[in-house]
Amino acid sequence: MLKRKMFVPILLSGILLLSACSDSDNASGNSDSKSGKTEIKITWRGLGEQDNIKRYLEGFEADFESENEDIDIVLSPITASEGDYFSKVALTMQSAETAPDIVSEDTFMLSADANAGYLKPLDEYVESWDEWDNFIENIKSGTTGDDGTVYGIPTTTDSRGIWFNKEVFEAAGLPSDWEPKSWEDVYAAAETIKEENADVVPFAMNVAKANGEAVSMQTFEMLLYGTGETLYDGENGKWNVNGQGITDSLVFVDEIMNKRDLGPSLSIALNANYSSVMTQDLLPTGGVGMVLDGNWNIAHYTEGGAHPLEDIEATLGFVPFPTKDGQSPGFITMSGGWGWSIPEKSKNHDVAWKVIQAMSTEDLQTKRALTGGTLAVRNDSAESSDYLERPLIEQATKALENANFRPKNDLYPNVSIEIQNAVEAVASGTMSPEEAAANYKSKVTDIVGEENVY
Repeated sequence: MLKRKMFVPILLSGILLLSACSDSDNASGNSDSKSGKTEIKITWRGLGEQDNIKRYLEGFEADFESENEDIDIVLSPITASEGDYFSKVALTMQSAETAPDIVSEDTFMLSADANAGYLKPLDEYVESWDEWDNFIENIKSGTTGDDGTVYGIPTTTDSRGIWFNKEVFEAAGLPSDWEPKSWEDVYAAAETIKEENADVVPFAMNVAKANGEAVSMQTFEMLLYGTGETLYDGENGKWNVNGQGITDSLVFVDEIMNKRDLGPSLSIALNANYSSVMTQDLLPTGGVGMVLDGNWNIAHYTEGGAHPLEDIEATLGFVPFPTKDGQSPGFITMSGGWGWSIPEKSKNHDVAWKVIQAMSTEDLQTKRALTGGTLAVRNDSAESSDYLERPLIEQATKALENANFRPKNDLYPNVSIEIQNAVEAVASGTMSPEEAAANYKSKVTDIVGEENVY
């Protein structure tokens, strides 16, 4: 059995930030190489050996350079925790000497980076680009700033739900076509697994501050929006700090991690490697029954992934996350995504746009979705046979029927940190749900102003 042990991650953010350079750093930031070619440095969050984006980009790089001999693509991932990635990218974009030419932006950071002046507006490019009409309309909003300006070209979108191991379910007498209708159904399935096999982790979710935005979006916001509340009232520009849904969401975390003892040990739950342990090691091998996480993990189980499975759908299931008491609409998901942006301080805006255009064709966007296990951002890609034949694509797409999106407000990243603090405090037993909710209210009010909360 996975014994629970307290693990206190030591974040070395301060040290890491002193080195705001990328893995394959060309620290000089020079865009023109000695060969006479124009260098276009592409930066994204690298994931080491299991980096699906790198796999995709390496194929693109070879094909593009063979057709554009005057351009040298420089792949420049930043391998870091999610929070550190955003900080390091922001630092590089502050100077023309360090700014990449193309940067991968999480849509929740886009408004903040745009308002900071880091990103070049792309309206003049997309207005004369025929391909822009092929992108799914509501996905475009994710790369559009709160000022209505386009700052990025969508590359991925996603949904979240419950992954479950069918072999674990079968051993516990649970159905392989399980579809929970409420949070009580989730508790019940987890307790059944616990009773059947004490060596299996019944239910896992992101709870560690070390895992940054994944805690906010994959865990807390999935719960909060399942109560019928939202994080932010966009019409009135006010943040929810008093809703019962906040406490109820933290109660769910407490029930799983403490009261019912259905979660992983703290040595795993609070570890920065939690996600890879759960989704790549334990889920496909039956070490965990259920994992609340994103649909993109399908890439781990396909050919070339971290843990390929011969018959994915015989081993794993993916179902939408239910609302708290089964109230309408029955299930919800949070949806996000990433896009390619051009830093304002890049020295090669036009050439960078040429590269982004080449990466954004129907074929390349379909390949990106297949390689990364994400959902298509173009209408034509979403209709391709290769995409539609991908395992569990129907279930992942169904979740989008009730999709919610993070607030388009440049204070969201600050609020998100307080969400992560509250979730970890409850998961680790440092605070009760009520105490964490009260602390969240105080911290968020300080961030956004008393006049901007309800």
